[in-house]
Amino acid sequence: MERVAVVTGGASGVGLAICEHLARQGRRIAVLDLDGDAAARAAEQLRSTGAEAVAGAIDVADRDAVDAAFAAVRRELGPIHILVTSAAVSGFTRFQDITLDAWQRMLAVNLTGTFNCAQAAIADMVEARWGRIVTISSAAGQTGSVRQADYSASKGGVIALTKTLALEFARKGITANTVPPFTVDTPMLRGAQDAQHLPGTDMLTQVIPAGRLGTTDEIAAVCAFLCSDAASYVTGQVIAVNGGAVT
Repeated sequence: MERVAVVTGGASGVGLAICEHLARQGRRIAVLDLDGDAAARAAEQLRSTGAEAVAGAIDVADRDAVDAAFAAVRRELGPIHILVTSAAVSGFTRFQDITLDAWQRMLAVNLTGTFNCAQAAIADMVEARWGRIVTISSAAGQTGSVRQADYSASKGGVIALTKTLALEFARKGITANTVPPFTVDTPMLRGAQDAQHLPGTDMLTQVIPAGRLGTTDEIAAVCAFLCSDAASYVTGQVIAVNGGAVT
């Protein structure tokens, strides 16, 4: 069925790969991203493959902007039955140097942004008695991460929020699961390496049992499964795609 899927942070990296995989399932895709131009390019790329796709610029921390963007998706594509929340910010700061503004912005985007999008989409899913919510969290939310207290806290909150959504909406035909990556070869990861916040790939892979970085397609394939009819009995789960780094 050509259900409508909204992917936040969908213009690049993991989010873009998720859009591509969902498009191959025949979903109608709304690519939402802070970078509206990049979102437009991603939607055009999807349309070139025969998919139905629209784009929008959105700051997920801005509830009014979220509501407006989701209303536009409904007008253009129809009710929203699939939501993947990939929009996020990251950072590397010693705990004692994290400012209150930085702390609040991290939670506003990563955690409140996930809440905003889920709440904006849930009514469509309840009405249809069918829905799929997949949040992209992080291994940092499972284990903590040095110099990432704010990021880790926000992603841990995403995991807890996802589990609660699963419990609250299971009897309405809606599933909610989270995928917490470890190290995935993305522009964000390479940027952190260039800034020397993270070690080089050779050193990173030494702590991954699989011996390599993950790919965006590997994350996206799991997300696409969780958004399918085949995953109707999978809910409230933390589905780690991390090469065995966190077990």
